[in-house]
Amino acid sequence: MKTIVVALGGNALGNSPQKQLEVVKGSAKALVDIIEKYERVAIVHGNGPQVGVINLGLAKGAEVDESLPKFPLVECVSLSQGYIGYHLQQAIGNEIEKRALDKKVVTIISQVEVAKNDPAFSEPTKPIGTFYSRKEAEKIEKEDGYSFKEDAGRGYRRVVASPKPLRLKELDILETLLANNTTVITGGGGGIPVFDEDGASVGVDAVIDKDFVASKISADIKADKLLILTAVDSVYINFAKENQEELRDITIDEAEKYIEEGQFAKGSMLPKIEACIKFLEENPQGEAIITSLDKALYGLEGKVGTRITR
Repeated sequence: MKTIVVALGGNALGNSPQKQLEVVKGSAKALVDIIEKYERVAIVHGNGPQVGVINLGLAKGAEVDESLPKFPLVECVSLSQGYIGYHLQQAIGNEIEKRALDKKVVTIISQVEVAKNDPAFSEPTKPIGTFYSRKEAEKIEKEDGYSFKEDAGRGYRRVVASPKPLRLKELDILETLLANNTTVITGGGGGIPVFDEDGASVGVDAVIDKDFVASKISADIKADKLLILTAVDSVYINFAKENQEELRDITIDEAEKYIEEGQFAKGSMLPKIEACIKFLEENPQGEAIITSLDKALYGLEGKVGTRITR
């Protein structure tokens, strides 16, 4: 049985519930193409735009009406996980029924353990929420105390702590569901970050990178393939330059050489490449593929995209 873990970016899901409902219909078709062909499929999604909107919206609401509670970021992660999971589960379920497939789909509320002393807590780097101009970002930064950074030339976004994932706490549940003909939406938004305190899980304000969570889950369930979906069909070096070059098949050593050369943007492609390398280091027999959503199945078949192997 082939096991596939798919990482779907939050930026590909729209910035509002209404937009997202429409977008996920197209996403579902591409995902069910994979579900129809492969026996065991887990889907991890991002939440960068959504969790930022939720957090800022609730904070502004509490400013207007003091009777409203302020929601910590970790609760906002769980809220985003629920509503994105609901949209994906519904759209995938509808497409499965349309094709009359003997498949099921479910979303599990997912907690991901992180280290309490992870250095990421002292250096926020994870962009969330919508894009702002420099002037708008400075205004919000002054009013709300948030940190902003320029994101890959597209504008300024709020940045929060992004610790590395240690394990999915619901891993046994995931494996049971996969073994019973069920596609699982898990690790949503990178999972709800928690740390262990005297044997009990405690939530912490952060947003874990969904590609690293997908990588860790893939390694722990010994997935055959990790498929990271992004906005481009393949990974490129010298991206957007006259000497741009598509990468089709590369090794870990080659990927690390390109990282040293600064070929991959920190806010976009770099974490995807690093997540692929991490997966392959823990699971040497696996394959990691990076391609676009509409080419997802072709990417798994080796027809398009960038394949990274040990």
